[in-house]
Amino acid sequence: MLNDKLSAIVKQAISWRHDIHSHPELAYKEIRTSRFVAEKLREFGVDHIEEGIACTGVLATIKGKASASGPRIGLRADLDALPIKEISDKPYRSKIDGCMHACGHDGHIAMLLAAAQYLASTRNFNGTAVLIFQPAEEGAMGAERMVEAGIFDRYPIDEIYGLHNWPGLPIGKVAIRPGPVMPTFDVFRVSIEGVGAHAAKPQNAIDPLVIGCHIVTALQTIVSRNIDPLEMACVSVCAFHCGEASNVISPTAEIIGSARAYSKKVQDTIASRTEELCVGIGKAFGAKVSVDYTRTLPAVVNDAAAVQTAQAAVQQAGLDLVTDWPPSTAGEDFSFFLEKVRGAFIFVGNGDSEVLHNPSYDFSDDCFIYGMRTLISLVECR
Repeated sequence: MLNDKLSAIVKQAISWRHDIHSHPELAYKEIRTSRFVAEKLREFGVDHIEEGIACTGVLATIKGKASASGPRIGLRADLDALPIKEISDKPYRSKIDGCMHACGHDGHIAMLLAAAQYLASTRNFNGTAVLIFQPAEEGAMGAERMVEAGIFDRYPIDEIYGLHNWPGLPIGKVAIRPGPVMPTFDVFRVSIEGVGAHAAKPQNAIDPLVIGCHIVTALQTIVSRNIDPLEMACVSVCAFHCGEASNVISPTAEIIGSARAYSKKVQDTIASRTEELCVGIGKAFGAKVSVDYTRTLPAVVNDAAAVQTAQAAVQQAGLDLVTDWPPSTAGEDFSFFLEKVRGAFIFVGNGDSEVLHNPSYDFSDDCFIYGMRTLISLVECR
């Protein structure tokens, strides 16, 4: 059961969520959103606010009754939307054509704001809550830029927690597990330089399309033949560009793809085998092949002690804890925070909704209270 204070906050915060949903903003353009966040935080009477971190990020602190003796707990929400045209007839649907909150960041923002309002009004905890509203989670490395901006130097914290709604996980469930929960995300670009020719004279060509087909096939063997079957690995070729005409053999081709893994050892194997296979196949055909392999995101790996703390917080709040929910294969830049500070990434059930990044997806208001209570309890359970 909710007390009157929490009930009032939830009702109000859902209206904030709808407002944010109607006005989505892309990575590093979250100007209205970050202003909205900062204005609310000032209304709540938090102790300190810093704006403009890593362009549009906002950070605030709330001191508990015994701030000097308690832990400093970081809580993170992401601000940005996606370049997707929303399909919805809801009154709060996106007002920005071709842009929508298709990952639930609007819900994450509102949940952390609601937790901030409650914590600032009660101060019923030891230590300090550090609220991190991060820009540009959707592939633009906002977390990395916040780390580079020195947030942990200016606001040292002991633990950090991130929370994400999760379609398919029933509403009311909160899933937390130790170890890897989301993989690395690497991107590779393979450039093939052959020799072009007229389609009627293929003997005069070193055909990059044929070479590329061999490379695409060979890349599929990395997971099946170079990685332990008990390890997570994923290599996907996502684009193949070569030529434009039906009677010309193009001199060049380009292959683009991505790779994911839970461990650095597997990540290293994928990177080295990608280079070896592509360059080797190019040499076999007499072509020049180069590989640009970029390690974009580290894996999200939950600290075991932080997971125990988070699980205890969920149970203390009377919520339904799930400890065996499987890891995801999607990437998350919260990993940059976890490389600096021990912590955990938590999934909150969004029920039977559309999947993330779908034009018909919407954050479920029914899951709001469970995320908010989790965030509050992570601070109060000390």
